[in-house]
Amino acid sequence: MTSATDNIVDTIEVRQMSATIGAMISGVDLAIELNDATVAVLRQALLDWKVIFFRDQNITTEQHLAFGRRFGELEVHPFAPAKPGYPEVLAISHDADGPGYENLWHSDVTWRLQPSLGSVLRNVESPDVGGDTLFADMYAAYDGLPQRVRDRVDGLVARHDFAGFRRGLKRRGATDEEIAEFNATYPNPEHPVIRTHPETGRKAIYVNIGFTQEIIGIDPEESRELLDLLYRQAAFPEYQVRFRWENNSVAFWDNRSCQHYAVSDYWPNVRKAERVTIIGDTPYFDDSKTPTEPTEYPFRGVILRHGRN
Repeated sequence: MTSATDNIVDTIEVRQMSATIGAMISGVDLAIELNDATVAVLRQALLDWKVIFFRDQNITTEQHLAFGRRFGELEVHPFAPAKPGYPEVLAISHDADGPGYENLWHSDVTWRLQPSLGSVLRNVESPDVGGDTLFADMYAAYDGLPQRVRDRVDGLVARHDFAGFRRGLKRRGATDEEIAEFNATYPNPEHPVIRTHPETGRKAIYVNIGFTQEIIGIDPEESRELLDLLYRQAAFPEYQVRFRWENNSVAFWDNRSCQHYAVSDYWPNVRKAERVTIIGDTPYFDDSKTPTEPTEYPFRGVILRHGRN
């Protein structure tokens, strides 16, 4: 029988996968109870690299839940299907009749008043080719903005909404009364356009094409122009890491500092995964916050010449 005492922090290896985002973790078995020292190492790796990956983790649903709970309370998604008997486990399944649709840059559940800290996705079945997920470093995306744009967007707030899910509810026959109840339960939150990370103190772009509707208090045309510019920041390959899924792979990403894009290039093949999501806190912007570990902007060439000038 294994226990927390069987975890040895010295066996953990954190291997960097790109300039600023993504690390592969080895030397950890997620099927056993993790001790506090191991959790601390993984939390720091998450803060440093925004998304961490694990291979060959043949874990049960209970073990998946137990791992997620070491980082906080888990949410129940009100719109997406759950695994039967496990309300906190989001069941993601795509095939010929239900192709993937998560191929847009987004941070999970920003339509909540308190969006998620992070998500832990366990891959169950992958196509032989395709179905990768890309993650973008929204610290680097912010740092790469021209100073005049940073000065303009710092302190602004934007309205978020579950509009896509609302359309899905209507397609499935939800009544006006049911929609009104969801609207009342999940009122449009106003989050900072640039978010201060509560643990690192760093600034990150916190608007996304999936859920952000408008920037509050400015001309609608300027709102659209600024949002389009901020959305495009995720598309620079320099800010990204791309993960090729295998069965029993796990990804744990920080929704406060990165966005992700699930590539939908495998139809009509099957892709199945399960996700647990950790409840976060209320986003805020604090211009006086000092990062705990300031980093040097590592990118050069056109991205520097035209981005930051």
